[in-house]
Amino acid sequence: MADAKVIPFDEDRPRRRAPRMVRAVSAPEPAVEPVEEPPAAVPERAPAGGGWERRIAGGLAFLRRRVTGEYEVDEFGYDKELTDQVLMSLMRPLFDKYFRVEVKGIENIPKEGGALIVANHSGTLPLDGLMLQVAVHDHHPAQRHLRLLAADLVFMLPVVNELARKAGHTLACAEDAQRLLEAGELVGVMPEGFKGIGKPFGDRYKLQRFGRGGFVSTALRAGTPIVPCSIVGAEEIYPMVGNAKTLARLLGIPYFPITPTFPWLGPLGAVPLPTKWTIQFGEPIATAGYAAEAAEDPMLMFNLTDQVREQIQHTLYKLLVQRRSVFF
Repeated sequence: MADAKVIPFDEDRPRRRAPRMVRAVSAPEPAVEPVEEPPAAVPERAPAGGGWERRIAGGLAFLRRRVTGEYEVDEFGYDKELTDQVLMSLMRPLFDKYFRVEVKGIENIPKEGGALIVANHSGTLPLDGLMLQVAVHDHHPAQRHLRLLAADLVFMLPVVNELARKAGHTLACAEDAQRLLEAGELVGVMPEGFKGIGKPFGDRYKLQRFGRGGFVSTALRAGTPIVPCSIVGAEEIYPMVGNAKTLARLLGIPYFPITPTFPWLGPLGAVPLPTKWTIQFGEPIATAGYAAEAAEDPMLMFNLTDQVREQIQHTLYKLLVQRRSVFF
């Protein structure tokens, strides 16, 4: 298979020209009015057939581009075409049918330009990050793409590493995040990390420590707003009632979850429970008005980090009070 063309991230990609519309001009007919064809002349099933033909043609063209390498990835490995046509299509049934995610406050995400979306993290496996990507892409009027910052472990796993890169994930470091933000991208971060997704079921919806405020410093340097995001429903997909720490150390992973179904039911125990989710984006917190040296002020970073954390926690409690059931 041929290699894809790598496009430098800061380089503007050439836009395809729209096909020029050519108007057919007929000879003038002074005495005769034009007569429209009756609707019955068009076969009823033509639109459906044409739709399927277009889909098949599009699929074949997609496969040809993958084989010949006529597709683009940026310097982080992000493959927009593969994400839109394949990865999003695989995640969308989970989003729409299985977890039935309700999205609120999508208007708080800017229509263009960089922004840092900060969300709570939970669920034993990081499905919440994937659902967050679908929420932004499918519900934002501009169909924006969310570039998630992921932990080192993600890029150490053979297959997961490639898929994460293709989907736009990058290493959770300040340098990469700042470059993405300054390039006008939406960047997603879940500061709780493994402490969030690996916490016991008894601590559900209680936010863990947000680190040292590195995400705030990055947003201040880039001058981009911070959008708090609260996710309800992910905590219950794998109720973690225990942690086999010795086994986790042997496997080199942060935790080894024990749930009511895993590992007792084997692979079947890895199927998440079909909980009802809500993702709410809060009002953005502006950072553009701060001086350049503000990113080095530890007190300011602490205050802004605490503000973001409190806004997410307060929204979580509000959503929990409003929901009727874990599954409905």
